[in-house]
Amino acid sequence: MALIFTTKGDLEESLLVKTEGSDENDNEVSNWTEYHIDGELVRRDVHLILKQPATFTETVIGEF
Repeated sequence: MALIFTTKGDLEESLLVKTEGSDENDNEVSNWTEYHIDGELVRRDVHLILKQPATFTETVIGEF
């Protein structure tokens, strides 16, 4: 089995409860995976896709 790096160190994937979710709105799409052991969250991975450029990027790019 695979080892998952968590706040408790490397743990065997079979010991963890894995949950996944997603959300979408006008600005972003987010997907996440969470790992729990004994009801405690020990790892969360998030993938965020912005549908529009962040407002600060236009300012920074304009300065160059």
